Amino acid sequence: MIQTFLRRLYFVAVALFLAAPLIVVAGVSVNEKQDLAFPPKGFSLAWYAQIFVDPEWRKALFASLSLAVTAAALAVAIALPLAWFLWRRIAPWANVFQILGLAPFILPPVITALGMLSFWATSGFYGQPWTAVISHAIFFVTLPLVTLSLGFASIDRSLVEAAATMGADDRTVLKTVVLPLIRPYLVSGYAFAFVLSLNEYIVAYMTIGFTLETLPIKIFNALRYGYTPTMASVSVFFVAVAALVFGLIAKFGDIRRLLGAMSSET
Repeated sequence: MIQTFLRRLYFVAVALFLAAPLIVVAGVSVNEKQDLAFPPKGFSLAWYAQIFVDPEWRKALFASLSLAVTAAALAVAIALPLAWFLWRRIAPWANVFQILGLAPFILPPVITALGMLSFWATSGFYGQPWTAVISHAIFFVTLPLVTLSLGFASIDRSLVEAAATMGADDRTVLKTVVLPLIRPYLVSGYAFAFVLSLNEYIVAYMTIGFTLETLPIKIFNALRYGYTPTMASVSVFFVAVAALVFGLIAKFGDIRRLLGAMSSET
């Protein structure tokens, strides 16, 4: 009984320790005045409205959303054929492609960002918005690659063999058998890449500089002129978006399958 109580107390203490920074930031974001104070002095949601009302913050929000949406889609588009190839071609040398897919995420972000900066500067495209899309897609391709690899691994190969026996070619098998089975992994991989791209700063800053302000870059630029609770509001907004996206995945998807477990029907 005492051990159970102490175990629960320990987990509660760890949860509070991990949640403390977010609690402080959330409290600061509702200060009535422009003040870095916790507990908050007064209560106001005006700083959250500032994200959508102020033209500069709204432009940064749309830039971040556009970058995250397109970069996540491109990351999935890169990861899908790679995961499909690794699943169909069982050979030791095929693992080289998987290592190449994992490499951008294994390297420190600063090293990856400097490499992309050198590449885009040398090619003469530095500062173009689409370079950030490609850079984010390459940097986060690991996430959909991992989830899609789990999805392909969960497919019963006898289904593919049965479809091939019935005369289906690779394209038909992919469209009618494989894609419906890996759809949850496809969505989750896109969601992971989207959320991380929305919050990413270093790679975006190194590839586009100040030519396009995303929300993280906007926060960094605004810090040079002083602190406003709007920055805390943006931080809470990021957390809320991530919680919403992953909450929807957990509710409408099979979370056990997304984590690589066997289907509950087997």
